[in-house]
Amino acid sequence: MTPSRSQVRPGLTVDIVQKQDQPTGRLTRGVVAQLLTRSPSHPHGIKVRLTSGQVGRVQRVVTSEDSSA
Repeated sequence: MTPSRSQVRPGLTVDIVQKQDQPTGRLTRGVVAQLLTRSPSHPHGIKVRLTSGQVGRVQRVVTSEDSSA
């Protein structure tokens, strides 16, 4: 299950799937700069813009244990 809007905020490291990567499910890791989805949840994930400028839907929030592996 994808995180809800309340679980995603600027500054968090997340894995997103970009529009062009939806068929393959390829994930891109980055830091949230801005939340673009206004609703509390979305079946495909909350849409965000990363600090790198990439836009996609959050598949999961990366925890400190994930980033050290």
